[in-house]
Amino acid sequence: MSLARHVDPDDIIHTLHDHPSKAHKHHVHTKSAVSTVTPYSSRYASQQEISKFKIPQEGAPADAVHQMLKEELDLDGRPNLNLASFVGTYMEREAEALMVENLSKNMSDADEYPAMMAMHARCVSIISHLWGVQKGETAVGSATTGSSEAIHLGGLAMKRRWQEKRDKEGKDKSKPNIIMGSNAQVALEKFARYFEVEARILDVSEESLFRLDPELVKRNIDENTIGVFVIMGSTYTGHYEPVEEISKILDEYEKKTGNDVPIHVDAASGGFIAPFTYAHAGGSKWNFELPRVKSINTSGHKFGLVYAGVGWIIWRDESFLPKHLIFELHYLGGTEESYTLNFSRPGAQIIAQYYNLIHLGFKGFRDIMENCLANARLLSKSLEATGWYTCVSDIHRPKGEHVMGDPKDVSFSKETESSADYNAGLPVVAFRLSDAFQKEYPHIKQEAISTLLRAKQYIIPNYPLPPKCERTEILRVVVRESMSMDLLDRLITDIVATTERMMNSDPMDLAAFEPGSTSVEKQIMSKGVDHQNKHKAQRPMSKGVHRTVC
Repeated sequence: MSLARHVDPDDIIHTLHDHPSKAHKHHVHTKSAVSTVTPYSSRYASQQEISKFKIPQEGAPADAVHQMLKEELDLDGRPNLNLASFVGTYMEREAEALMVENLSKNMSDADEYPAMMAMHARCVSIISHLWGVQKGETAVGSATTGSSEAIHLGGLAMKRRWQEKRDKEGKDKSKPNIIMGSNAQVALEKFARYFEVEARILDVSEESLFRLDPELVKRNIDENTIGVFVIMGSTYTGHYEPVEEISKILDEYEKKTGNDVPIHVDAASGGFIAPFTYAHAGGSKWNFELPRVKSINTSGHKFGLVYAGVGWIIWRDESFLPKHLIFELHYLGGTEESYTLNFSRPGAQIIAQYYNLIHLGFKGFRDIMENCLANARLLSKSLEATGWYTCVSDIHRPKGEHVMGDPKDVSFSKETESSADYNAGLPVVAFRLSDAFQKEYPHIKQEAISTLLRAKQYIIPNYPLPPKCERTEILRVVVRESMSMDLLDRLITDIVATTERMMNSDPMDLAAFEPGSTSVEKQIMSKGVDHQNKHKAQRPMSKGVHRTVC
C-alpha cells in the first residue's frame, strides 16, 4: 500500500480556481464550470463540490453514490489486461460464490469458525507435502495476508534463532545481517529495515542471469549472517535462483567455521509452479528436501489462483519457530496459538485456497501451470522471431541455453514437448528492443511502446533492471491463467503493429507518446514520484533494492 498525505481540499480548489479546462480534467466543479445535471448526480447541485477529502455533513442516496464511484472506477485499467501483475484476476464462479458467502468471517475468531480453521490447517498440511516435508519432522505454518508478511515472519524467526545461539555462546548479537540479491522484491529489504538487520544486497549481472550470485554469497557470509533469502523466482525476469548450489556453499562454510546459516526461500510465485511443472526447479532441489532450507513462503493470490489477500509461510519443523514468538490468544471463549503480524484478517481467501487445491488437484494445477509456461514460450519466441526484440527471460530456450540465437532460427513448440525441455522459471516474458533495432531506430524508446500499448488497455510496464544493470530497461508480461490463446494472439498482433507504427513515424511525432505530467490531485496526495521523475527519488536505485511491479 503506497503512502498518502493528508489533503486540504482548499489547496486543490485554489490551484484550479476559475480554470474550467483544469477543473474538467480533475473532476472538480468551479464557479466558471458548465452546469450539468444527470439522474444519479442530481444529489449534488452543479455549483457544489463532490466531497473527496472531508466527510460530508449529509449523506447521499446509495444508488447515486454507487453510480458515481462506479464511473470513477471505470478509469482504472481492466484487471485481465493488467499484464504487469503476478496477482490473479480470475476465479471460477463457484469459488467466488464461496468467498461472497463467507466475506464476514474473521480468521482471528478461531473458536467461532471451527470449520474454516480446519480448512486452514488442511491447506498448511497440503502445501507442506507439496514442498517436500520430511518424515520425522512436524511442519508448522500459517496463512498470511500475502508474501510480504510471510517474509517478515520467516526473517524474524531466523533472527531470533541466531540471537538465541549467540546468547548461549556468550557472543555479541548487535550486528545481524542477511543476504539477498539486488533483484529482491521490496518486502525482503523491508524486513531488514523494519527489524534492524543489515541488508547485504549483492549485485546481480547478466552472467548470474540477473539473480543471486552464489560466488558473492560465499564472499559475504560471516558469523553474524542470520540467513540467506533465495528467490523462486525473480520478479524481474522469472529466473529461479540456485537454492541447492547456495545450500552446498553454506554446508561447506559450516564445516569450516561451525556457523549454521539457514535459507529462507521466497517462493512467492514459484511455490505454486515448481511443484507441479515437469521442469520442477530445473533438475535441482529447492524445498525441504534440502536440510538447509528452514522456511518457505508463497502467495496464494498469485499462482495459488486466489484473489488478492492470502499468502503462506511454512517451517519445515516446529523446532525452527522460536517458542517466544508464538502468542497464546484467549479470545471469544477459545484459546489459540498465533504467530502473525496482523490480527483480524478475512477468512474467505483461505476457503477459496482450499477450494482450488481440492477442485483442481495435482493434475489440474499441473495443466494450468504447463499451459501458462507454453503461452509464455509462444509469446517469447514470437517477439524474438521479429528480430526487433530480445528476451532477457529464457524459459523459451532449450534447457541449459541462455543466449538468444539468430531470429531466423526460432522454432515453435511441438505438441509432445513440455516445460522439462526448457529452462525452468516463472511464466514471465521480460523483453527489450534488440541491439540491431536500437541501432537502426535510435529515436524509438521502449517507454513509448509501453505508453502506446496502454492506449489499447494493456498494462505492460517498462522499467530498469536491478542496480548495476539499470542501463538496460525491460518490458515485462506475466502470463497468468487468464491469458487465453485468443488474448495472446491479439497481444502479439498489437505489439507488432505498435512497433511497426513507431518505425514508420516521424521522430518528432513520437514525443507525443512520452509519459505526461502527474495530476494536481496526485501531486498533493502521493509521497512518491512518477516514472518521468524517477531519477529525482530520495532513494535512487543505486542505493539498494527498488520496487518492481509485483
